[in-house]
Amino acid sequence: MMIRTFAAACFAALSSALPLHAEVDIQEVTTPGGITAWLVEEPSIPFVALEIRFKGGTSLDAPGKRGAINLMTGLLEEGAGDLDSRAFAAARDGLAAGFGYDSYDDSFSVSAEFLTETADEALELLRLSLREPRFEQADIDRVKAQVQSGIDSDKTDPDTIAQDTFAELAFGDHPYGSAPSGTTESLAALTRDDLLEAVDRVMARDRLYVAAVGDVDAETLSIWLDRLFADLPETGAPMPEAVPYAVESGVTVVPFDTPQSVVVFAQNGIPRDDERFFEAYLAMQVLGGGGFNNRLMEEVRVKRGLTYGIGAYLSPRDYSETISGGFSSDNGKVAEAIAIVQEEWRRMREEGLSDEEVQRVKTYLTGAYPLRFDGNARIARILVGMQMEDLGLDYVNTRNARIDAVTDEELTAFIDDVLDPDGLHFVVVGQPEGLEATAN
Repeated sequence: MMIRTFAAACFAALSSALPLHAEVDIQEVTTPGGITAWLVEEPSIPFVALEIRFKGGTSLDAPGKRGAINLMTGLLEEGAGDLDSRAFAAARDGLAAGFGYDSYDDSFSVSAEFLTETADEALELLRLSLREPRFEQADIDRVKAQVQSGIDSDKTDPDTIAQDTFAELAFGDHPYGSAPSGTTESLAALTRDDLLEAVDRVMARDRLYVAAVGDVDAETLSIWLDRLFADLPETGAPMPEAVPYAVESGVTVVPFDTPQSVVVFAQNGIPRDDERFFEAYLAMQVLGGGGFNNRLMEEVRVKRGLTYGIGAYLSPRDYSETISGGFSSDNGKVAEAIAIVQEEWRRMREEGLSDEEVQRVKTYLTGAYPLRFDGNARIARILVGMQMEDLGLDYVNTRNARIDAVTDEELTAFIDDVLDPDGLHFVVVGQPEGLEATAN
């Protein structure tokens, strides 16, 4: 569940405090209490963006409690300490602060934005939401109803059906194999005690990552963080086991009454810390990256008009990794579109990349990178991601050079070793014509 609250319209302007360039001076700060954070000081506007991540996310649901962490996430703004949901919202808005709470497969995130002059009050309010959530039954019932509405909607959404079917095929009983919102039955059974347990399963020092960008120095940030996390447990729930992607090639068809079939496909991938990651990144940008300037888009949409959009991308998770993609096509055309995807996968394996393609994608990726740094909050999110992926303090300033340094030989080696046209599996949701299912 994604829940965002921004109390003040001024954040739109304040969040653009830093200039648009990728030269970022990052300090590593270690507090007296032992918390490590990354900091970029920007004192020109009295505003701070604080990004907090806890590794684990919805994959840490307790056995038999699927959906607990997702539901807990949706309730953190619904009152804390002696403040009910309305009082909490009024206090937050009165400080012109904004808090956002999100849960994903591999992480739980907290985003906070506040003015420097009200930082102490805003951080105390944030601390209450993380460590003393109220979880009143009326709020639980209301948010449960919202989650259930999403579950009901997903049952009639072919895109979600396709993604969920593939996840179950690929990951089975692993948390990756089921929806983080849970089922109707598991959601209904969740209690307040389950939500309190979910808090401590996710939020712990042994999986904490923090970044701050804005009008704060290292000494002040240290004081803030030690107060904010003073009573955080040392350890949380054990992390899940790795789950190798082991889906055989083929086609799975899920009958669904719709004029267009939805297709998702994947093969085995590489982890983010693989030494060939930049080769993989470049190759997949050419094959299926964003926009119209990639092979799949050119062949499937531009030349043949079989879809409005198609893409393929690296999908490295903490405990498994794939190369994935997807598109939609008319039932009568989907078989042809799948055949072209397989053909383009094979053509790249056999022919590699042209010099023109390599230069074009390097120019695009290095030129677009500085545009990501367009505000305090976005920079804080980037810094936390860098920490979680163990990329090092200098990554922001060396990333483009590492892309430029990728050689043709390295690209060829990656394509030969990893790209597997015979390993693709397609899940098709719809009424595809002329397409035979080879797996159930």
